[in-house]
Formats: sequence, structure tokens, C-alpha cells
Amino acid sequence: MSIDEIDKEALKLILRASNSSHPNEFAGILRSKGNRITEVLILPGTFTSERSALMNLYMLPISSQSCGSVHSHSSSVPEPSRADLNFFDKFGEVHLIVASPYNESSWKAFNKAGKEVKLEIVESEDGDSTSSRYHEEFWT
Repeated sequence: MSIDEIDKEALKLILRASNSSHPNEFAGILRSKGNRITEVLILPGTFTSERSALMNLYMLPISSQSCGSVHSHSSSVPEPSRADLNFFDKFGEVHLIVASPYNESSWKAFNKAGKEVKLEIVESEDGDSTSSRYHEEFWT
């Protein structure tokens, strides 16, 4: 099944994390349920700088339901570099690049080949946000 949607709460988390990490890049792994990106995993040992991000994929959980990656660019250009395209081809189905100013208009999605794809932003079907579910599961 092809990924063609992103949960609005997952996108909000990505945008906030990208803005918070600025001027360094933010990087994470996208998780999906069916055709929808629902969560973002932050892998232990991820290194970021103003020019790049390096994730230790060996830290990925075995049953991660991963479908791709997300990272930010500190510039206003959400286009993949050669290094991005090389990574896209080796891991996952869909990849997001978020650019400054880190809002709902400053990100793009790409397939494995680096071709831009469109994702529909959708509300959570059960009306429960990802962050609320995590709070309930792990902190209460």
C-alpha cells in the first residue's frame, strides 16, 4: 500500500522539532499505519549539525513499521541533496524534507527515486493525537 497521507499531529511534531533544532538539522524515522504516516521515531545516537544529520539505523526497533525518513534543512529550500537521494534509494518508501520557516507550507515529500509526491494532511481517525497516546501509555 502506498503512503499518501500524513497525520496532522505527526506533521506538527516534525515542524516543531525542526524549528527547535535550528540551525542544526533535525532527523527522524517515519512510521505508518496503512497508507498514513502516523509517528516519528527519534533514534538514539543521531548526530546533527548545520549541514547534515546522521542516524544510526542499527538503533531502529525490529518491528518499527518504518516507512521512510524526515529531516530538516536550515535553508528555505526543501529539495534533496545528492546524499539525500542516495539515502532515499536505500531506505523506506517516502521521505520528508522540512525547510525554514518550518510551517505547513515549507515541506515536501519524495519517493525512493527522489520524485516529489503529494501527501494529504489528515486528522487522526480516532480523534486522539499521537502525543496524547504516548503520554497516556508511558507517563501515567
